[in-house]
Amino acid sequence: MPRSLWTGSLSFGLVNVPVALFSAVRDVDLHFHQLHEKDAARIDVRRFCSKEEREVPYEEIGHGYERDDGDLVVLTDEELSSVAPRRTRTIDIEAFVDLADVDPLYFDHPYFLAPTGETEGTLRAYQLLVAVMEETGKAALGRFVLRQKEYLVLIRVRDERLALTTMRFADELRPTDGIETGGRKPAKARREQAVALVEAMAADWDPGAWKDRYRARLEKVIERKKRGKRISAPRAEAEPKPVPDLMAALERSLEAARKRGAGGGNGGARSRDGDGDSAAREELSKDELYERAQAAGVPGRSSMTKDELIDALQG
Repeated sequence: MPRSLWTGSLSFGLVNVPVALFSAVRDVDLHFHQLHEKDAARIDVRRFCSKEEREVPYEEIGHGYERDDGDLVVLTDEELSSVAPRRTRTIDIEAFVDLADVDPLYFDHPYFLAPTGETEGTLRAYQLLVAVMEETGKAALGRFVLRQKEYLVLIRVRDERLALTTMRFADELRPTDGIETGGRKPAKARREQAVALVEAMAADWDPGAWKDRYRARLEKVIERKKRGKRISAPRAEAEPKPVPDLMAALERSLEAARKRGAGGGNGGARSRDGDGDSAAREELSKDELYERAQAAGVPGRSSMTKDELIDALQG
């Protein structure tokens, strides 16, 4: 059972539901220590005063805010605490909105809310809120304080549980002014061809089918290094050239997508390679596999190992 990050009550109207907050994600990245290359000793990060050239203890560290004009405004801990949010143990729901109306750009970090306590009243109140939000298709907007910061949050139903997501405020999103749109709208024929390509590449969303290939390659490098194997960097991949004939490129892409679809899952990828025999690929060199992957348009091929190139060519 994961450890809760916060406990309190979810409040809407006169109803209070005791809940506990759990992170909905976990860190699976590979983390490295910074080392001195010469002797592999760990690097120690310390805080030094640039004026006195001495290490500064934590209790002597202040806070300075640099204004647009370059002036530095120094604030004490007491002055900062004067605007700190009041620490409460309540998530106050202020409104219910249609989930479809909320732009995903506003989403920040996901959590789960679980009922605390085993009393029948607590569990009944939690399940009531789940049922009502499922039936109405609404999501709840509210605020709460976590680690001395007040957050805007959105609460919705996921897998028969309440999921909470901290939200960005409107002024945190960059305006689209100055970001190019690409100019004129494309001609109808090009749109129809592109729509056909999208439909040919359409698939059901299966999050488990998408793997972190970089992390997998990094784990292999670490394992090979541990066994004393030689690690070499892949050759640089040439930058893609601009498409001279967009319609011809769309037609070729559509034909390739339809062939992959006709092959049925992995069979489609095998048809691009022109060889369904994985044993035969094992006999090929990495450079030969790379050339086949390049001809098949396999993305990310420049950073793949030999095994990954074989897997990619057979789907």
